[in-house]
Amino acid sequence: MASKKQGSATRALLVEDIKVDCVILLRMLRKLNCEATVAHNGKEAVDLFLEGKTFDIVFFDKDMPLMTGPEAVTKIRSMGATDVKMVGVSADYGGMEAFMRAGADMFVPKPMKLETLDSMLQEVIGKKNTSG
Repeated sequence: MASKKQGSATRALLVEDIKVDCVILLRMLRKLNCEATVAHNGKEAVDLFLEGKTFDIVFFDKDMPLMTGPEAVTKIRSMGATDVKMVGVSADYGGMEAFMRAGADMFVPKPMKLETLDSMLQEVIGKKNTSG
């Protein structure tokens, strides 16, 4: 399981407009000792990056009001955020193609399993420990 190793906790941004999905993923992130922030749509996520906030990993839902997940990925990448892992998460069959075209690092179908989330966080923690 992901854990707080030397250094700071893994910082995750969850971009999700459906409250139930948000609560479930937040609980899994907290169970894995991850510091999580929530944005309810892609525009809120972009605004957080514009404010200078930094995250190790970002989980984007696909279809949200104001700005979709793939649109937010494209905007955030164009702002120079290349060192953050961006993950598209959707039950939508066409979600993977949309996210990968937008510049996401990977795509995970909903519902996400705890083991899948743990594996992604371990990868991010390993990268943090070798680069920082």
